[in-house]
Amino acid sequence: MKNELNSKFLLSVFEKIRQNGEQKEGAYFLDGIKAYTDFDGYTLYIEDALVKLSFGFHNQYHFDYDSSSNYDAFEKKLKSINSGY
Repeated sequence: MKNELNSKFLLSVFEKIRQNGEQKEGAYFLDGIKAYTDFDGYTLYIEDALVKLSFGFHNQYHFDYDSSSNYDAFEKKLKSINSGY
């Protein structure tokens, strides 16, 4: 599935979650989205209950989800965070 998410957008969303979210146990939570990094900070993770995104070195990313409707809802949450904060 081709998606519209690019590296600049993903980094912007991650930073907005980090700045505006609640920090618990090494992760940040905002509007149903959890964001965190691996131990060295090279890979970012952004996820909700149904979709997990890993974004890392050389702007490579991987989505893990069961259905396109889950992905669509996840993308909508990310766009809402990006425009709302």
